[in-house]
Amino acid sequence: MIRSTLWTSTLSPANVGEGQGRGVRISELDLESQPMVEAAMGPDGDLVATRLGRRCRCFVAWTGDELAGYGWLSTGPEWIGEVQLEITPRAGEAYIWNCVTVPERRRRGVFGSLLLGITEQARRDGLVRLWIGSVAIPAEKAVGYAGYTPVLHFSSRTRAGLHWLRVTPAPQAGSAVVAAALEEVSVRPGTYLRCSRPRRH
Repeated sequence: MIRSTLWTSTLSPANVGEGQGRGVRISELDLESQPMVEAAMGPDGDLVATRLGRRCRCFVAWTGDELAGYGWLSTGPEWIGEVQLEITPRAGEAYIWNCVTVPERRRRGVFGSLLLGITEQARRDGLVRLWIGSVAIPAEKAVGYAGYTPVLHFSSRTRAGLHWLRVTPAPQAGSAVVAAALEEVSVRPGTYLRCSRPRRH
């Protein structure tokens, strides 16, 4: 069973969390850093060019001159692999996804710093709301520290070619933001059983 959450943040200065990792620098992918991200992504490194081709943006976390992690930002439709749903952000919104810390830098605040860096850049670019999905692991707490609030909870399981999914609103989420989230992932609260649709993206 995989438990995951869809979070959101409205981009106002009042909801910015404090930095997570000292000495972590965030920059947007460029020609120099692209081969490093491709190598860090291993078998999925070939997807970097595909993602850039559909106008996804990649942000890189650095400790000194070493790559510590990376994450992606999409303003167009994007696949949420854990729950096998597609999210379609509205105008002025974007989805943060595939945030990864390299193994030797984990538990040092890299993910939190990366999330804050992407959020701040999105604010400077004029976006008004961000979404991010998380799996229930220790690093998930950094999402809340960065000023995000949970909107939808998911429980999911894939077996024998079938994907079972349960969708429930987060208790503290307001009805308006829950409605917006449900519309963007095209589901309603409840339980679903569908053919599994894994996707490389």
